[in-house]
Amino acid sequence: MLRLPALLLLAATFAWAPARAEETKEIGHVNTAITNLGLTRSHRVVVERFTDPEVRGVSCYISQARTGGLSGMLGVAEDPARFALSCSATGPVEIQPGARRGDRGEVVFESSTSLFFKETRVHRFVDEERNAVVYLAWSTRLIDGSPYNAVAVVPVHQ
Repeated sequence: MLRLPALLLLAATFAWAPARAEETKEIGHVNTAITNLGLTRSHRVVVERFTDPEVRGVSCYISQARTGGLSGMLGVAEDPARFALSCSATGPVEIQPGARRGDRGEVVFESSTSLFFKETRVHRFVDEERNAVVYLAWSTRLIDGSPYNAVAVVPVHQ
């Protein structure tokens, strides 16, 4: 009888999907474990590019640690909350009228880092006073959160 509520919770978890960048592409990766022998996926650092759907002319790059081994290969490993973020203007930077400007920002990128309840997210904030777009990468965690974060700033020239 307890299985039904657990299955409903699991289904609701996977059905909920917040906004994600329009374009996400893996740029490349490096293996961080040399002794893997090719039997399973190696521990690695992956670099991905994403674009903000509400800010034209900006590309962001995030590097994240990915756990290898059998658990990583099967998708059940918990990746460490270690990442770096860099964003740059790749053309004229235009903030779309629908872009959220509140103090909580707006999610523009998400990447699952464990089977349940842990993700790396990137939020966009707009600094109207300095005419800049600020991107904050951070890691969610179910109970105690995570202090790891990274910030990238792109000036808006008009």
